[in-house]
Amino acid sequence: MDELTQELNTVAWRKSTRSGPDGGNCVEVAELSGGRRGVRDSKNPTGPALIFTPGEWDAFIGGVKDGEFD
Repeated sequence: MDELTQELNTVAWRKSTRSGPDGGNCVEVAELSGGRRGVRDSKNPTGPALIFTPGEWDAFIGGVKDGEFD
């Protein structure tokens, strides 16, 4: 098992406050080493995760705040 896979399996994931209360569209985020962020579907915790570098994460959050994804 590589280092990233091991980290993804042991890191603390937190559910987004924007996730639905009925177990539907649930997204979880984790802070990873090196300032990276992991994002995954909470309904599939062993499935793939998106990994963002610090710069990518900042750009993503900026886009969310600017309404780019509405």
